[in-house]
Amino acid sequence: MCLSGHLVNKSSIFPEASKIFLGVIIRHFIALNTAILLAHAYINSIFHRAQQYIRNNHHNHTKSAIITYMCGIFGAVGNHYHGTGVIHSALKELFLLSESRGKEASGFAITNKNTLYVHRAPHTASILVREKEFTDAMAVLSTEKNDFAFIGHSRLATNGSPYRDKNNQPVISKESALIHNGILVNAAELWQKYYPNKPQPELDTMILARLLDTLIKRFGFDVRRALNQLYKEIYGETSIAFLTLKKRALFLATNTGSIYYVRTSSGLFLFSSERYITETVLSRLRLHGSVTQLKPGQYKTIQFGQIASYIVKRITKPPLFTTSSHLFRNKLSLLQTHIPDNEAISRIPRCTKCILPATMPLISFDKDGVCNFCNTYAKQQPKGENALLSLVNPYRNNQGKANCIVALSGGRDSSYGLHYVKNILKLNPIAYTYDWGMITDVARRNQSRMVSALGVEHVWVSADIEYKRKNIHKNVEAWLAKPDVAMVPLFMAGDKQAEYYVEELKRKTGINLVIYCRGNQLEDERFKFGYYGIFDGTPKGVIHNLALSGKLSMALYFAKACLTNPQYINSSLADTAFAYASSYLIPHKHFLYLWHYIPWKENLVVSTLKNTYGWETPNDTTATWRIDDGTPPFYNYIYYHVQGFTEHDGLRSNQIREGHITRKSALSLVQEENKPRYESLKWYFDLISIDGDRALSIIDKMPTRYGKIRQ
Repeated sequence: MCLSGHLVNKSSIFPEASKIFLGVIIRHFIALNTAILLAHAYINSIFHRAQQYIRNNHHNHTKSAIITYMCGIFGAVGNHYHGTGVIHSALKELFLLSESRGKEASGFAITNKNTLYVHRAPHTASILVREKEFTDAMAVLSTEKNDFAFIGHSRLATNGSPYRDKNNQPVISKESALIHNGILVNAAELWQKYYPNKPQPELDTMILARLLDTLIKRFGFDVRRALNQLYKEIYGETSIAFLTLKKRALFLATNTGSIYYVRTSSGLFLFSSERYITETVLSRLRLHGSVTQLKPGQYKTIQFGQIASYIVKRITKPPLFTTSSHLFRNKLSLLQTHIPDNEAISRIPRCTKCILPATMPLISFDKDGVCNFCNTYAKQQPKGENALLSLVNPYRNNQGKANCIVALSGGRDSSYGLHYVKNILKLNPIAYTYDWGMITDVARRNQSRMVSALGVEHVWVSADIEYKRKNIHKNVEAWLAKPDVAMVPLFMAGDKQAEYYVEELKRKTGINLVIYCRGNQLEDERFKFGYYGIFDGTPKGVIHNLALSGKLSMALYFAKACLTNPQYINSSLADTAFAYASSYLIPHKHFLYLWHYIPWKENLVVSTLKNTYGWETPNDTTATWRIDDGTPPFYNYIYYHVQGFTEHDGLRSNQIREGHITRKSALSLVQEENKPRYESLKWYFDLISIDGDRALSIIDKMPTRYGKIRQ
C-alpha cells in the first residue's frame, strides 16, 4: 500500500548498538567538527524530552505512600521429563528477555518436592542468572524428579529503593508467592476498606497479595472466585502470577491481556508478559506450541506436584554498585520561599490580540500592538476523520489481533488518543511506553487507568535508570555553573530512544502502524527557537520542520556553550548521540500523528478523561498539560523568572488565535498555570539528587528580561 504524503514514510531500522549509531552520525555529518556534532545531538534531542532514570528511586516520605511497578513477569511449570538442560535454558531466556521491562531489581520463586525457594536481588536479571542462588535453584531441578513451578520478576520501580528487600518481588505470604505487573490505582482505598486499623504497606503488590489471601479464605479457598472478586474491586493495570502451595497450582490473571502462555508439545508450560518473549523462547530452544494471549478478565490455572513445606532465601549480599543519588532530601517549605516577582511580571507589555509578552524572543509589535507571531499565524486545518479512516482501514484485521501501536505517556494527548483509537476508530491497539526516568507518578497512574479500563495490552520498555538520571544530574549541575536560558532544553536530552524501541516493537509484534498522539500545533514551543536567532512564525513547534540553516544555528550555539563550559562534556554525550540517531537517523514508516487529522477540543478531551476514566491531575497545578513529565516544573520556573512567561502563554495564545478562548480567559488561566509547582519541583530535585534551594537561589539571581524593559 502507498501511504506517501500522509504518513511519515521512511524505510528500515538500525540494529541495536550504540557504536553503530555513533558511526552513522559520523558518516552523515563528517563535515562538522566533533564539538558541533555533539552539540547537534543535544539540539535535536531536546525538543523531544527524555532520558531514562537512576536506580535509587524517589521516595515519597508519607506513610500512606504506595510503591508501584511496571515490570516483566514470567514463569514455567513442568518436570524433569522435559530435560533439565531445556528447562534451565528456558528459565534463563525468560529472565534475559524480560529484563527490558525492568532493570532495577529481579527475583524468582521455584518449587520442588517440599520446598519453595525465593530469591530477590537489587540488580538486573542478567546479573541474577549468573549468581549462585540461581545456579543452586537450577541444580534442584537436576536432582529432583518431581513437578516444579517457577515464577520470575524483572522490576521497573517507580518508587521504593530496590536495596530494601521487601520492595522487590516475588511477594511471599504464609502459603503463596505472587508477582505483579501494573499499578493498583486504588490500593489505599482497598486497604482502608479491608484493614482500616492496620498500618498500610508501602508496596501496592503487598496490598494486592494480602487482599487476595483474605478473599481466598473468605471463599473457602476457591482461588478462582477470589480472583473474580479481586478484579471487581481493583482499579488499575494488574497482571499477576499467583503460586499457591495449598492448592499446588499456579494461577494467571490479567485485566489488560499482558500475559502470553504456551504448553509445548512435550508438556512444558511457559508464560511471559509479551508474545515476543514467549515465542522467542520457543524458537531459540526449538520447542513447539501455539502461543495464546490471556484475554482481559480470563484466568489460567496450572497444577503441579505436592509441596509439604517451604523456606525463603533472601538476598544478604551488599549491592553490586553504589550511587550518589539521594544525597539531598529537599524541604518543601524551603523551596516555597523562592517566589518570582509576580508584580513586575504583571507589568510586562503584551500583545493586544494574544497574550505573548514583550520578553518573548524575537517578538515585535505593529502600530496596533499586535505581535508578529499573530500576524504570521495560519489557523490549523486538520485533515479530517475521513482522511484518518482511509489511512487506518488497511491495517484492520478480522482476527481480533492487535493491529496498531499507540504511544502512551499518561498525559492528556496520549490518554485521549488511546481512548479515541480504541473506541472511535475501533482499532485494537497495544499501548507502548518508553520510561526515561522522568515519567511522573500521576502519569503512571493515568496509564494504568486507561489500559485497564480499555482492556489494552501495555508494553513497557525500561531504560538504565542509574545511568540516565545520573546524566540528568550532571547536566543540571553544569547548567547551574553557568546558567543560560537557551541551554535549558539540555535537561531533556535523550528521549528519542523511544523511537528506536518502537521500531523494535514493530518488528517483534509484526504490527506496522504506529500512532503518536502528538502533532497538536497549539502545543508549540517556538519561543525556544528565538534564543538561537531563529524566527519561526508558523505553528509547527517541532525541530524536524526547521531548515538545515536553523538546525545548524542551534548546533553552533550548543557547540559554543559546550566549549565554554567544560562540565557539559560528560558521560551523557554518547547517550545523547544515540538518542539523536534514534530520532533523526533511523528511518520510520507507517507513523501517524493523530492530531494532524482531528481538531483539538480541550474541554472534550479533559472531560472525557476525567469523567470516563477518573484521569488524575497533580495537586500543585490547575493545568492539565505537561503533567506526564517531571521536567517542565523546573524549566518553566526558569522561563517564568527570567522571561516572565512559560510554555502555557504560548499554548493559550494559539488558542486565542484559533478562537477557542478569549484573551481575558487566557490571562486568567496563565495566572494560575504559571505559578511555581513546588511539590513537583521537590519530586524532581529529589529524583536527580539536586539541592533545590541552591538551584532556585541561582535562578533567582539571573538577570530578568522584564527588568531591561522597565529601564
